[in-house]
Amino acid sequence: MQKWFSAFDDAIIQRQWRANPSRGRGGVSFTKEADPNVATGAPPRRPRVPRRACPWREPIRGRREARPGGRGAGGTPGETVRHCSAPEDPIFRFSSLHSYLFPGTIKSRDMSRKRHHLVPETFGVKRRRKRGLVESDPPRGEPGSARAAVSELMQLFPRGLFEDALPPIVLRSQVYSLVPDRTVADRQLKELQEQGEIRIVQLGFDLDAHGIIFTEDYRTRVCDCVLKACDGRPYAGAVQKFLASVLPACGDLSFQQEQMTQTFGFRDSEITHLVNAGVLTVRDAGSWWLAVPGAGRFIKYFVKGRQAVLGMVRKSKYRELLLSELLGRRAPAVVRLGLTYHVHDLIGAQLVDCISTTSGTLLRLPET
Repeated sequence: MQKWFSAFDDAIIQRQWRANPSRGRGGVSFTKEADPNVATGAPPRRPRVPRRACPWREPIRGRREARPGGRGAGGTPGETVRHCSAPEDPIFRFSSLHSYLFPGTIKSRDMSRKRHHLVPETFGVKRRRKRGLVESDPPRGEPGSARAAVSELMQLFPRGLFEDALPPIVLRSQVYSLVPDRTVADRQLKELQEQGEIRIVQLGFDLDAHGIIFTEDYRTRVCDCVLKACDGRPYAGAVQKFLASVLPACGDLSFQQEQMTQTFGFRDSEITHLVNAGVLTVRDAGSWWLAVPGAGRFIKYFVKGRQAVLGMVRKSKYRELLLSELLGRRAPAVVRLGLTYHVHDLIGAQLVDCISTTSGTLLRLPET
């Protein structure tokens, strides 16, 4: 660097004193070159720095090829030819000077640009991976109508799995996944139950396992399946009597013996026929739950599927898994009701914690 600055000072001195060969007898005199900017009042021009020729750049303005015959490359005899003069732009001059002093920076800059170009292509494979038709948003919705939530969840019920012999069943916990405020959800479900639009049944595998069924679907499936199956049997009349008198008038979850005998006029033998037909299940002595005929297969599929989906989250790293990744996986064979159907249940039953991240909703098993 010090050697370069001394060459810079020598160039300035040589620029000020220019040789004059016009003196006779081969003599040479040195005259100080006048600065043309002084007469015009312009600011003094910075002298040019002599340096190596630039083979990668064409000479700037006015470069001509040398012609045979003694004429210079500039076009007139005696004209000074500048093969590689310094550029006029100060920014370009600084970049050229920097590349002259530090030539290694050009290569490092190119390599850095190449690395930045290769990194997105390397790590972009996972981002562009097709994960199938999965939900981009978490199933946990905004506070809304419980009626709309029940209708949406009914669409997830696999009717074909049960050959359309079972009415679509939705659990109360699944409604909580779409209506996070449980107080609002319970109040709206209670209103729908009192209006006779829905029926709530006890599924039996848990005290809080309440199934929700539209009343019209319940009546249709019981009439089509149960009455046809028990046609000609003694409890066919008891089932018809129950559907005609008890179902429209009472929307309770369970029935007491006094209510059945005194209010609706059922004998003990008729109540026994209802239990055999699968319309009622025994709660305790003198009390019965409302039941869905043929729901035993659904309960078995639901319990096994819930455990399988929980196992998928439990076996993942740190016992947590992105919702989009879970829904994009292939469901195990025991998950007969569908991954989305069970994910709503896990979120609403608080079997997993939902954490919002920049990558999406994260499902994590709660610490015990």
